[in-house]
Amino acid sequence: MRLIYCLIILTILCGCSGNSREDENCRFLLDVNVQETINLSLPQYSQLPFAGNSVYLPNAGNGGIIVASIGSDFLAWDAADPNKVPSDCSILVPSGLNATSGCDDENTYSLVTGEPLNNGDLRCSLKFYRVEQSGDNLLIFN
Repeated sequence: MRLIYCLIILTILCGCSGNSREDENCRFLLDVNVQETINLSLPQYSQLPFAGNSVYLPNAGNGGIIVASIGSDFLAWDAADPNKVPSDCSILVPSGLNATSGCDDENTYSLVTGEPLNNGDLRCSLKFYRVEQSGDNLLIFN
C-alpha cells in the first residue's frame, strides 16, 4: 500500500514541474525597484491629466518610465524595449498612447495594453508598474 501512495505522489510531483517555463526572449529587463512620485501640478506634467497623453520620466526603471493617461486612470510602463538587448536605441519614445523604439526596426507598443503593435514576431510585452493617485501626486511603484 505504501508503494502505491509513493507512486501517486511521485506522479503528481513530476506532472506539475514542467509548466512554469519563462520565455527565453523576455529576459532583457532587470527586476529593479521603482518608487517614483510626480506632481501633476508641475508644468512638465500639465498635459498628463488629459486622456491620450503620455510623458517620459528618465532615470527610473530599466530605461526610464512612460506614464500614460487613459482618461479615468494612469498607466506606467518601463521605457526599455523588452524585445531588445539594452542599447541607446532601445529606449521607447512616447507619442500619445503608443511608444516606439529608436532602433531600425521601430518596435511600437500600446501604452494601454503594453502589447507590441507592429510586429507579429515580438513575444514580450512592456513591463508594467503600478500607479496610485493621491491628490495631485501620482505614485509609481512595483
